Amino acid sequence: MAKLWEKNTQVNAKIETFTIGRDREMDVFLAKYDVLGSMAHIRMLESVGLLREDELNLLLEELKNIYQLADKDEFVIEEGVEDVHSQVEMLLTAKLGDMGKKIHSGRSRNDQVLLDLKLFARAEIKKTVASVNDLFEVLISQSNKYKDVLLPGYTHLQVAMPSSFGLWFGAYAESLADDLQLLLSVWKITNRNPLGSAAGYGSSFPLNRQMTTDLLGFDSMNYNVVYAQMGRGKMERTVANALASVAATVSKLAFDACMFTSQNFGFIRLPDEFTTGSSIMPHKKNPDVFELTRAKCNKLQSLPQQILLITNNLPSGYFRDLQIIKEIFVPAFAELQDCLEMTAMMMAQVEVNTEILNDSRYNYMFSVEEVNRLASSGIPFRDAYKQVGLEIEAGNFKPDKTVNHTHEGSIGNLCNDQITAYKNHVLNQFGFDKVKLAERNLLA
Repeated sequence: MAKLWEKNTQVNAKIETFTIGRDREMDVFLAKYDVLGSMAHIRMLESVGLLREDELNLLLEELKNIYQLADKDEFVIEEGVEDVHSQVEMLLTAKLGDMGKKIHSGRSRNDQVLLDLKLFARAEIKKTVASVNDLFEVLISQSNKYKDVLLPGYTHLQVAMPSSFGLWFGAYAESLADDLQLLLSVWKITNRNPLGSAAGYGSSFPLNRQMTTDLLGFDSMNYNVVYAQMGRGKMERTVANALASVAATVSKLAFDACMFTSQNFGFIRLPDEFTTGSSIMPHKKNPDVFELTRAKCNKLQSLPQQILLITNNLPSGYFRDLQIIKEIFVPAFAELQDCLEMTAMMMAQVEVNTEILNDSRYNYMFSVEEVNRLASSGIPFRDAYKQVGLEIEAGNFKPDKTVNHTHEGSIGNLCNDQITAYKNHVLNQFGFDKVKLAERNLLA
């Protein structure tokens, strides 16, 4: 099958297979967005006189049909077709003849794929934000529910000071709120229109780039056409950093959960149906979901470095190296969303041990409380510290297990309402409704 760029010479079959790589597989994920971009582009072409109104209407109708195929996961890039752009144009040409070939005026596959990836990333960021918010709500709810249940805090993995399940659950909730702040930043970087930059140097056609920017619901365009092309790889790396930040939060939570469910800790327990067993040890109940979540999230944290290593020695302009980024970038969203969904489900059902401090091994974690009580009664802090230390060494320390922490963010004053307000303030800045309306209008 002839390529969009092919003239009289056919490419060697092995070269073709190597250069196409996994593009057909990855480009299926971009099909809806390629169609949306084409719909905006041809509306603009009609407005500047490069398409007739009757041609526009026929093309839009057929593009809507292709969009429906992609939306129902029935869009296929056929064998011998190079990429999603070629498949869409081939379907239009098969239905509408040479009219289908007119959609490429004023653009290149370079700015098409830039646009597709931005529209795809924009949609996936929205899903990721929703999943992060779902996990946040579970964690903040559990924090409030168990705010008065104490557990040991650790430094160097040694029992240190009193903590609480309110603090533990709430800490991860607030971490996710900061992760949302990063997602907001990358949303703003992603939500800029590269269409019209063509191969990276613009076009002699009188394109109206502001029109396609508005039609697609972007906040603005990437103005400089060379920079628009330079954004390939940069956008993916920037987004990957935000995904990696979320993954780091979830990975740390998963590690805590694995540790806290072990018999040596026994702080939390998973319902039996959330665990797996051993083939030879009948007593085993393994937290495999948390272990796999930890591994998947650790892998996701390598994503920015992988993209960096593909792009960091490339000058300005387009290079085929950039194609490989799709293979690691496109699947990353679904993997992170799976981890977020599973973690939310597990953390919502986890059973908390309310009797942890009955174990005498945790008595010494109240030593700082005793030092602070003595200091509050007028004894110099360093003297109070020495007095309690000598009692511990002599085996005479008797813990007072009452805890009175009142400052902001402490055991007795979690500030969960403030953390939730901070998270909601970040969420409200995304402006997802503007994008939804623009896409709905395009498809109307």
